[in-house]
Amino acid sequence: MHLRWLRLRPQELALVGITAVWGSTFLLVHWAMEHSGPWFFVALRFLVAGLISILVFRRALRGMTWTDLGAGAAIGVMIYGGYGLQTLGLQTIDSSTSAFLTALYVPLVPFAQWLFFRHRPPAMAFLGAGLAFIGLLLIAGPDAFALSLGVGETATLISTIPIAGEIILISAFAGRVDLGRITVVQLLTAGLLGVATMPFTGEAVPEFSWAWLIAGVGLGAASCLIQLTMNWAQKSVSPTRATVIYTGEPVWAAVVGRIAGERLPAAALLGGLMVVLGILVGELRIVRRRGRRADAGGSADTRP
Repeated sequence: MHLRWLRLRPQELALVGITAVWGSTFLLVHWAMEHSGPWFFVALRFLVAGLISILVFRRALRGMTWTDLGAGAAIGVMIYGGYGLQTLGLQTIDSSTSAFLTALYVPLVPFAQWLFFRHRPPAMAFLGAGLAFIGLLLIAGPDAFALSLGVGETATLISTIPIAGEIILISAFAGRVDLGRITVVQLLTAGLLGVATMPFTGEAVPEFSWAWLIAGVGLGAASCLIQLTMNWAQKSVSPTRATVIYTGEPVWAAVVGRIAGERLPAAALLGGLMVVLGILVGELRIVRRRGRRADAGGSADTRP
């Protein structure tokens, strides 16, 4: 038995790239929240993303099927729940606590995949996800464990469920739907649900500010790129492996924060290394070699 490294395929490299984009948006979202409510911003972000995707895939929309529509709507609900609740939580809790709580989707994905689809991920995928999760705990710091489970903590905890659901559903539908059509539907669904939520939460359209407008348009374009890449790459990348790659998001966020003037403690830097280690371990596979031994009767005995 030996360990074999698997080279990153183009799809996996693409996921690494959009994870960097994903993590780099943290400061922009934080800036926008000073000028906008969470549900308005989620609505703006994903409606802009949906309009961009319509322009890109306008010809493909003519062949829309019920499968495309249903799959896109289901994934869109997950996007809305994950991004919306996480943004809501960040209004009342600090970023380290949010990072710790959101990181719970890392071990959740392989177990949910096993529970709902009876597909047990490889052992190394579990180990990689576990190492990455430990790294996220170190990045979050000791304050992450002092949880009071207020509104912010509760909202962020719940957000891990749709985040995991989004990753699993994308992989489940990837081979049965049109890439362009499902991207349009899921982005518009998330945006429209954000609009529909505003009256129920008492949130009004904020006073005009270039801050939320620029952030919303920029993140809308980024969201379109992220979802399109996820839909394409996860046709051949398993949910567990994709999750391990996505775990690099807080590492990229930390890099951007440091460039912006933040200074991470030694434990957080160690956590970043653990996340990278988790990603690398998740790329390992255990390969069993079988040797053939002929006996006197001509039969073969195979052993691991």
